[in-house]
Amino acid sequence: MAAAEAARWSVWRMICLGLFTGIFSGLFGVGGGIILVPALLVVLGMERRQAAGTSLTAIVPMAAVGVISYGVAGQVDLLAALLIAAGAVIGAQIGALLLAKLPVPVIRWVFIAFLGFVAVDLLVSVPSRESALEIGWWSAAGLAALGLVTGILSSILGVGGGAVVVPALMLFFGSSDLVAKGTSLAMMIPTALSGTIANLRRGNVDLRAGLVIGFTASLTTVLGTLIAQWISPLAGNILFACFILVILVRMLLEEIRGWRRK
Repeated sequence: MAAAEAARWSVWRMICLGLFTGIFSGLFGVGGGIILVPALLVVLGMERRQAAGTSLTAIVPMAAVGVISYGVAGQVDLLAALLIAAGAVIGAQIGALLLAKLPVPVIRWVFIAFLGFVAVDLLVSVPSRESALEIGWWSAAGLAALGLVTGILSSILGVGGGAVVVPALMLFFGSSDLVAKGTSLAMMIPTALSGTIANLRRGNVDLRAGLVIGFTASLTTVLGTLIAQWISPLAGNILFACFILVILVRMLLEEIRGWRRK
């Protein structure tokens, strides 16, 4: 009886996590891993590798629903998403190979500085909702390079792609905030699928938890996309800057804890 009650309570926690994560995914164009992985560690008591693998599984359905929601409004650039995804898949493999050879603390501090720059710039530069991605040879190469860097950072630092791709598309490629978010979600689907398959082979996925959280999140992802389209570009930038600052603070706290352990 106690085991059945514990199982029901576990499912309810998964559902709550999904509902919460879905709003963030749709609103910011992120997979939600930056929120979901720590939550799986704390709330469900998962081991870190299993939490990361389960998070990728949950991203697939919620990102798919987000892409449909943004796509209906014409706010997804599929070519840009494919270019970024191709670079990210390659970058993830490179990052995995270089993980033991690169100075991870230095890379982490560079990334923290980048997040600080992004947060400030988002508050200063407000993109036009009329802006569109213009893809030529140079911008195509730039998008693939963005994916490559995103994949490497994801492997080395465990940072989700949306936190890098969305601001980069707005700041460096002149995209509107909504197109950046829709395109970011689109590029996550193939990368999350490939990561899920790889983690399933290694036994690093709680498939039930991933599917429950992912499909539950799909219910609120639509709400997140509607909020993103309803609020002004300035309000969207302010909210995204706050989201970036949360990631920055989390990474700083991890660094401080690392120093104390030494």
